[in-house]
Amino acid sequence: MTVRQSKATTFSPSLSKNQTMQAILGILFHCIGGFASGSFYLPYKKVKGWAWESYWIVGGLFSWLLIPLFAAWCTVPNFTDIIRDSPISVLGWTYLMGLLWGIGGLTFGLSMRYLGMSLGMSVALGFCSAFGALVPSFYYNWYPKPTKVSFTEMLQSHSGQLVLLSVLVCLVGIAICGKAGMRKEKELSPEQQQAGVQEFNLVKGLLVAVVSGMLSACFSFGIEAGKPMAEVAQRAAEAAGTSTLFVNNVVFVVILLGGLTTNFIWCMILNYRNRTFSDYTNPKAPLTNNYLFSAMAGTTWFLQFFFYGMGETKLGNGASSWILHMASIIIVSNLWGIRFGEWKGVSQTTYRQLLMGVGVILVSVLLGGLAKLL
Repeated sequence: MTVRQSKATTFSPSLSKNQTMQAILGILFHCIGGFASGSFYLPYKKVKGWAWESYWIVGGLFSWLLIPLFAAWCTVPNFTDIIRDSPISVLGWTYLMGLLWGIGGLTFGLSMRYLGMSLGMSVALGFCSAFGALVPSFYYNWYPKPTKVSFTEMLQSHSGQLVLLSVLVCLVGIAICGKAGMRKEKELSPEQQQAGVQEFNLVKGLLVAVVSGMLSACFSFGIEAGKPMAEVAQRAAEAAGTSTLFVNNVVFVVILLGGLTTNFIWCMILNYRNRTFSDYTNPKAPLTNNYLFSAMAGTTWFLQFFFYGMGETKLGNGASSWILHMASIIIVSNLWGIRFGEWKGVSQTTYRQLLMGVGVILVSVLLGGLAKLL
């Protein structure tokens, strides 16, 4: 059997009971990660008296540096040795993807600043879902690898076609949510819009959300680039008879260090430009609460990666994993947006349109999960 034939069979028409359970566990882990990501911005709403760049980088130190190191230390024995002994090319590409993803994460925060949690996450993650799911398959069309599925092979299998359908359905859901956002802007006065989102700006928000969505997909590519590190961690875990569920945590350390680099540089520039370095010691601000809530937000954001890594060990870092993760974030963020009044005062037609968009995205989640069960 040729390598190409072998890869095509990764979309098997039937799965054993154990494989089915592993797929269900993978879906569950991705949904938990999606809940964490869709909820992470809530503690930031409790921060008072700080500029955006100040609380963003304080939270980022937890989500991109402290908590990833702690998680890897707890779950991957000798993870520093694995990183130290990895080829420079593996570390370089993984870090580079983290840098690009960091720009996406930076604009991701801005998209919610200007659009709110529901619309901002919907637009940004819709693009992120499509790019993260499809670009790797195009890459493997030109540079085939064993066990990796190319776009052509996806077109030739039932489960691959279902994955592509789920991407299309997800984008349709995003379009519906975006249309609801445009209706919202027309129906509400600037004062009403700012009651739910203080700095609501549709045009500026849509621009940064599109950039965010495209570059945030680099996280998926970073996992792929750092796969040799995860494989070393997996072999070590198997030899020691320990769980292999957390092997991706060693990869996250390198990816997130790249993300921290980008965000730290930009936030320091903003601190200098806006003269907000004093935020960190400002006695007029509730410093204890601000640091606490920023740390909570950063820790919650890392949990999305933690559970994504667990889901990836069950489903693989393919299109289905990425779609499940992104779509679950979109659903949760929209529900939080409704809960906190971001859509208060809109017409019933606009509100139903938003719910329809969320429902369509939910269908895409189910299709993406079903693709792994075929």
